[in-house]
Amino acid sequence: MNIQLNGQPTLLNADATLAQAVALIVHDTAGTAAAVNERVVPQTDWAQYTLHDGDSVEVLTAVQGG
Repeated sequence: MNIQLNGQPTLLNADATLAQAVALIVHDTAGTAAAVNERVVPQTDWAQYTLHDGDSVEVLTAVQGG
């Protein structure tokens, strides 16, 4: 299936989950948020959240600074 992952066209398996898509962006998910089609999905649901062709996924990571 084809999705948009952080604005980039990305090809995934038909049964891909949000957790798999996030893993393409970050390895450590602490401080990471993900939204599908502009709706935030709780991190506890990522492994069960099945993506669909055409979905738009945004992965954001909090960064400390000063």
